[in-house]
Amino acid sequence: MSEFNLSQALETNRSFVDKVIAESGQDIRQCYQCAKCSGGCPGTFAMDYLPNQIMRMLMLGMKEEVLKSQTIWVCMACNTCTTRCIRDIDVARVMDTLRQEAVKHGYTEKGRLVLIFNDVFLGTVRSYGRLFEAGLLMMNNMRTGNLMKDMQFGLPMMLKGKAKPFPHRIKGRKEIRKIFEETRRREGK
Repeated sequence: MSEFNLSQALETNRSFVDKVIAESGQDIRQCYQCAKCSGGCPGTFAMDYLPNQIMRMLMLGMKEEVLKSQTIWVCMACNTCTTRCIRDIDVARVMDTLRQEAVKHGYTEKGRLVLIFNDVFLGTVRSYGRLFEAGLLMMNNMRTGNLMKDMQFGLPMMLKGKAKPFPHRIKGRKEIRKIFEETRRREGK
């Protein structure tokens, strides 16, 4: 186990903590570690730190540990933690802010698959105006290097009408593209 200087970490990363508070709109300093968020979270089995531990690590200025954690990528944003929080902290929003910060600071190794999925998901919505499930699966599997994954489910799902082989195009695709363009403009991309 390595040594960790908490006083130094908090002093060094105070601006990061303040930024997370400002960006998320959540005063994480109000958390007093009751762990109700962690007790109700359905994703803890796959997390390296529990949600309340992430909150505490954040309060202590452990920027790198938080941004490198698996937890921020495993969070499903189901809002169970937010609903259970007796201090009215939107923990799911904090996790989302931490994911955005991880991307900005280049800590994306543990979130690589999540980022690919999000990109493919939004790409299908941008192109077709709605989700194209079969296209999502195929593109996601191609981009993650798992081309044959889930193949055994494709044909049976198509035969049962659960997945369509071609996308259904909706009216108003131009408007949807404009929404994406405006979002990019606002994000400065």
